[in-house]
Amino acid sequence: MNAPTRSELTLDLAPLWKPFTANRAFKAAPRLLVAAEGMYYTSHDGRRILDGTAGLWCVNAGHARPEIVAAIKRQAETLDYAPPFQMGHPVEFEAAARLVAHAPTGFSHAFFCNSGSEAADSALKIALAYHRARGEGTRQRLIGRERGYHGVNFGGMSVGGIPGNRKAFGQLVAGVDHLSSTHDLEHNAFSRGEPQWGAHLADELERRIIPLHDAANIAAVIVEPFSGSAGVLLPPRGYLARLREICDRHGILLIFDEVISGFGRLGHNFAAERFGVMPDLITCAKGLTNGSVPMGAVIVREGIYETVVNAAPAGAVEFLHGYTYSGHPLAAAAAVASIGVFESEGLYARAQELEPYFADAVHALRDKPNVIDIRNLGLVAAVELAPRPGAPSARAHDAFLKCYERNLMVRFTGDTIAVSPPLIIGRSEIDTLFGTLGEVIADIA
Repeated sequence: MNAPTRSELTLDLAPLWKPFTANRAFKAAPRLLVAAEGMYYTSHDGRRILDGTAGLWCVNAGHARPEIVAAIKRQAETLDYAPPFQMGHPVEFEAAARLVAHAPTGFSHAFFCNSGSEAADSALKIALAYHRARGEGTRQRLIGRERGYHGVNFGGMSVGGIPGNRKAFGQLVAGVDHLSSTHDLEHNAFSRGEPQWGAHLADELERRIIPLHDAANIAAVIVEPFSGSAGVLLPPRGYLARLREICDRHGILLIFDEVISGFGRLGHNFAAERFGVMPDLITCAKGLTNGSVPMGAVIVREGIYETVVNAAPAGAVEFLHGYTYSGHPLAAAAAVASIGVFESEGLYARAQELEPYFADAVHALRDKPNVIDIRNLGLVAAVELAPRPGAPSARAHDAFLKCYERNLMVRFTGDTIAVSPPLIIGRSEIDTLFGTLGEVIADIA
């Protein structure tokens, strides 16, 4: 079924500048979502759309959860806003306590913001402040990774490694370098779970980057445990552990960007637990409130908060950073309720139980036309398609549109189709998801 044209809609689409969207094409044939419940959206033309992406990697417990809706409503009726600078409110402290308890052992404090982008920039600033408080103010260089994504603010964009996100914005933040991407189809195509080849790529940190910049000048390395926005790029087995070892040897902080991988996507509270590698800071957002209210956070291991705070004179503001909506009452209430739903319903264990079935379903697409790789871990997967000659990303874009026409929402980046459904998905819905995707891939061949 074709979406109605702009003239058939009662909305004026012109004033809105949509993010990460081809605005002219979208407004010529808009795709509007007007309601959601459980595993499904309702489109503006009345169709039920199976949500194969948990919104934007965030609605991990499914849509319109009554417990979360009720918590937001109660909070809005009680305290709609409280200033976070020099004031506080009870729910932000409750949310921090719940989040720290939900984090891996050894993490002690949470700093709230409003998005994954803000969490990335906040984590980088915390890392710089920590080293300065320790008397190592020369540690100012930041190391990211090619094809990494850490949001769209200037700090996260600088350590990020997706060229298209960077090229229009000039010099960005100085003093940044990048590790090589771990993605390698020659060695790792069609791996199930963590690829076997590539742990040695972590050695580039010690072999090239540290000699080039001197460890005494490097503050932090930031990586996603798996790269979501670049197309579900999974870490080679042992890669993250080697990064941890190298950072430890040279006094460099390790930051995991878990904006996508946190809150059950890999069957654990955080990917750090899935891989058995503990960073120094974790950024999170998205699933923190089940996508219901914007919120992000940086969770820090024990000692980082104390180091920064205790280095400042008594009565002084120790960390000159924050946002008007840090720890917003509605967001804090949503976070407490969301974590409660994740825990009470055992959704992470459910993801572990479904992972083999989910893996079998996506790898069944291996023989479809133009499929050059399939990647999966937990309840996230990617199907990479051969690009059309002279038209990169066109094939995946067509697949995205055809899936939507057939009542399935997926994501595409480059020529990769990504799926990351809510953790409440059932086997029949997994069958529908990958059955529809397989038909579409064949149809657009």
